[in-house]
Amino acid sequence: MEKQVDPLVVTEEEHNSTGNSTEFKRWSANRKKEAVLRMMRGEPVDVLSHELCIEIHRLEEWHEKALQGIEEALKFREGDPHIAELDAAMRRIGEISLENELLRDRIKKLFSPSKKRPKR
Repeated sequence: MEKQVDPLVVTEEEHNSTGNSTEFKRWSANRKKEAVLRMMRGEPVDVLSHELCIEIHRLEEWHEKALQGIEEALKFREGDPHIAELDAAMRRIGEISLENELLRDRIKKLFSPSKKRPKR
C-alpha cells in the first residue's frame, strides 16, 4: 500500500538534524493557494504555521491578498458600458490613424519631385 503524500505537509524525512524543517526556497502560487484554502476551511492558523513551517503573519498576509483578489474578481462586470464605449473609441482611433497614413502617402506622391525620366 502506497503512502499518499500531501505536498504541503513536511514529512519526518524533511527535518534536519536540529529538528527544524528544511526551508523551501520558494512557495509557488499553487502551494500558497492550498495553504489559504485550508485556512478558509477553518484549520487553525497556528497548527498550519507549525505544520507548514511558515510564519503566522505570512499565512495571514496570503489570506488577506487572496480575499482582495476574490473581491476584485467579483467587482468585474462583463457588460460594463464603459468598457464597450472604450473599445469603440479605440477602434475609431485605429481607423482614423490608418486614414491619416494613407492621406500622408498620397500627399507625398503628389508633391514629390517629378520622377527622373529613364535614359535611352
